[in-house]
Amino acid sequence: MTTADRTDGSVISVASNSGFAATLDKLVALIEANGLRVFARIDHAANATEVGMTLRPTTLVIFGNPKGGTPLMQDRQTAGLDLPLRILVWQDEVAKVWLTWGDPQELIARHHLSDASASVLDTIAKGVIKLAQAAAQ
Repeated sequence: MTTADRTDGSVISVASNSGFAATLDKLVALIEANGLRVFARIDHAANATEVGMTLRPTTLVIFGNPKGGTPLMQDRQTAGLDLPLRILVWQDEVAKVWLTWGDPQELIARHHLSDASASVLDTIAKGVIKLAQAAAQ
């Protein structure tokens, strides 16, 4: 099983065993299969090309479920700054593909969320790592 690497305590990365497109497609399929919604995909490499610059494959997947996120924003509306959730799929300089995201539990301190929200975020954090690890296989 692929393990998560916490680079600075708040950013988590998982190395993929597949190429960029396959990893991205698998992640999106897993998100949808788990009853979550993909709200957007931002292709940073394509955006770079539009302005005459180059960037290795890099796509941000924005996803979530209003049933999970709304209670967090009801607790503190500022949590909406960090919702929906995001996972970045990117290829490094040696063509290794990674899935990287911010630890959802960081939202507790950042937005001064209640204990009830902390419990929800614990569940969300465990779900995100499972999604990423499955997409990395």
